[in-house]
Amino acid sequence: MTTSTSNWLRDLRPDSAARLRLVCLPPGGGSAPVYRAIAKHIGAAVAVSAVQYPGRQDRLGEPLITDLHELADRIADDLLARPTTLPTALFGHSMGATVAYETALRLTAAGHPPTTLMVSGRPAPTIPETSRLHLDTDAALIESLERFAADPSSVAILRTEPGLADLVLPPLRADYQAVETYVRQANTPKLACPVVTLVSTDDPTTTIEQAEQWHTVTTGAFSLATFPGGHFYFDTDPTSVAAEITRHLS
Repeated sequence: MTTSTSNWLRDLRPDSAARLRLVCLPPGGGSAPVYRAIAKHIGAAVAVSAVQYPGRQDRLGEPLITDLHELADRIADDLLARPTTLPTALFGHSMGATVAYETALRLTAAGHPPTTLMVSGRPAPTIPETSRLHLDTDAALIESLERFAADPSSVAILRTEPGLADLVLPPLRADYQAVETYVRQANTPKLACPVVTLVSTDDPTTTIEQAEQWHTVTTGAFSLATFPGGHFYFDTDPTSVAAEITRHLS
């Protein structure tokens, strides 16, 4: 993974001959490398980048952002400032889905709409968020990670390694705050680009019915694909997920 000329984007698969750029938005508590396996299997002629949120990894010393609208503002500004003529598609999982949606609104308003908005593992933004986990204890945050993780034992170490917890939990709490205080602005215009929704059959955060409601945010085409597994289903089978993404980008 390489750092691009942007402070916000990390190049997962550069391609000088690319005809399209896919920008991936990480889930809450996540960072750009979460999409490395998917990027490896995306079809040819697609350059893949992922956003690196502040306050983690190589941006560890930067202030965390706890407002999702501000996060989308900053990402959209960065994308619009990049010297590229490539059309751009967006993909986001969990919190990243809502960030991708708000970023798509800003790109559209600036006259550079995404070719496609792809969202995964997140209810439509028209459905109010009722959780307030960002106000809970560190133990509760760790329990939430265990509930979503494919391997809960990999998370349990946070209880016995306070130094590691001090790195992981603050950005996670900030991301929960951004998601849980997010309110879709009144009179938000509909997108015109296609919207593709991906959801897993055993996701504790998103039902298929909630995922289907993403059709209400666009006047363009809408499709929904389901996958087996839990919230982080793409960790189990990144090849199939990448194939679905590639199909809609072709």
